[in-house]
Amino acid sequence: MIAAVAERTPTEVVLETVDRRTFASAVDWPGWCRSGRTPDEALVALADYAPRYAAVARLARVRFAVAAGDHLAVVSELPGDATTTYGAPNVASPTDLRDLTAAEADRQVRLLRAGWTELDRLADEAPEHLAKGPRGGGRDRDRVVAHVLEAERSYARKIGVRQPPFHRDPAAVEACRAEVEQVLRAARSGEPMPGWPARYFLRRAAWHVLDHVWEIEDKS
Repeated sequence: MIAAVAERTPTEVVLETVDRRTFASAVDWPGWCRSGRTPDEALVALADYAPRYAAVARLARVRFAVAAGDHLAVVSELPGDATTTYGAPNVASPTDLRDLTAAEADRQVRLLRAGWTELDRLADEAPEHLAKGPRGGGRDRDRVVAHVLEAERSYARKIGVRQPPFHRDPAAVEACRAEVEQVLRAARSGEPMPGWPARYFLRRAAWHVLDHVWEIEDKS
């Protein structure tokens, strides 16, 4: 059964901006986040990725309309920081403090899980050697996957989940993910979080996974 969510028009978006870089993140769609040199370019990139995000939503069995990219409304504009300049969204928005209902927590966690599933699939199916940049820069598949998994462990500490290094052990990775899911589902009840708000965690963690999933796909 596909979990239905009321289609909103327009799609709420948060912008995080520094000189020559803006991230546009869809408020209710963790992982649907793209960057550009300007706010307008970031919004265009976000809309362009709606079809690719739709594939993730299908895997999560969450209803997502590709047309959601046609009607974007900026509801929060945030000044970025050094991490934004470096290349990652890093600032929580007032929208990240909204409560999570049981249904919304389930939906957003399922979207995060779908990103993990795609990463695991590509770890097996993508070619070992990925295309490099014009100057030969860039990581191959295993290094990209290892980077994302270590980031997952690091991010998990932001919500009180502490796991030892994975050492390429799929069972350890899954144990961490399962505990993260449990904490995020409990967060909807108003339990305090030790670090990042639940919505911000979902937005940041899902972005990081999908950004590298799409990188692997594009370079395969």
